[in-house]
Amino acid sequence: MKITAHLAKATDTLLSFEVLPPLKGKSISSIYDHLDPLMEFKPSWVNVTYHRSESMFKKKTDGTFEKVEVRKRPGTVGICAAIMNHYKVDAVPHIICGGFNMRETEDALIDLNFLGVHNVLALRGDAPKNEASFDAEPGGHNYAIDLLKQITNLNAGIYLDEDILNGGKTDFCIGVAGYPEKHFEAPNPEIDLRYLKEKVDAGAHYIMTQMFFDNQKFFAFVDACRKAGINVPIIPGLKPLTSKKQLSVLPRVFHVDIPSTLSNDIMKCKSDAECEQVGTEWLIEQSKELRKFGVPVLHYYTLGKPKVIRNVVEQVF
Repeated sequence: MKITAHLAKATDTLLSFEVLPPLKGKSISSIYDHLDPLMEFKPSWVNVTYHRSESMFKKKTDGTFEKVEVRKRPGTVGICAAIMNHYKVDAVPHIICGGFNMRETEDALIDLNFLGVHNVLALRGDAPKNEASFDAEPGGHNYAIDLLKQITNLNAGIYLDEDILNGGKTDFCIGVAGYPEKHFEAPNPEIDLRYLKEKVDAGAHYIMTQMFFDNQKFFAFVDACRKAGINVPIIPGLKPLTSKKQLSVLPRVFHVDIPSTLSNDIMKCKSDAECEQVGTEWLIEQSKELRKFGVPVLHYYTLGKPKVIRNVVEQVF
């Protein structure tokens, strides 16, 4: 079922989760072990992230080093199919620009369509590690809107090969990213919002937000979107804060602010267990307020913390 169909028939706030593919070498059981504690809450869907290759230097027998490309977390398409088959729940793969050319993207979308996966989240993706800026692959997309347009073209039966006439049409429901605290590359929130509206006008069906810890910023973002004529559903993305280290890592990596009340409480903790408890309680209250606000879905980035998310969901739903 499409995300839009889930939202259309909902009478209350829905629930969804997001998982990472396991590191290469691990089996699908690692995904099941991660999701099993959460599935009793009947999520409407599960997102599966996509990851580009990383450059690594491997030492050769002669003592020199060779640069190789390694994808540490492959398998997104297969994991989506496995989740849908194992749990009978919809799966939403992330499709990214970084590390893929347009033909590779088209082939992945064709595979998803054949598997009956009809939801995707279209993202630009991050720059490679240790690189300051994002550069498209040769023959790839620079921006998420261009990826979005490729997907909408496939929905219309338009393929990259111009000699394919009357091509089979896909039927993807397409989500895009939104940033309550603006994308870090945008010069200001107004221009960031303009880019978001362009994606919606180009065919995006819903918006999934970056994580945030201050609901007031989300409420302001929704209000700004509506005033700008962006009327598709806006789904908040939520993550627990579980260690002192995250006070510096999350703002640096994800460009989000952490409210002073939360950061002060975390700084007082004497162990990660105490940090986890503080972060859990914060996320519970955050979730309850968002649900009262009337958000269509509470989407949790589980990211190795299924037990924390379970504790939160038990208190919210």
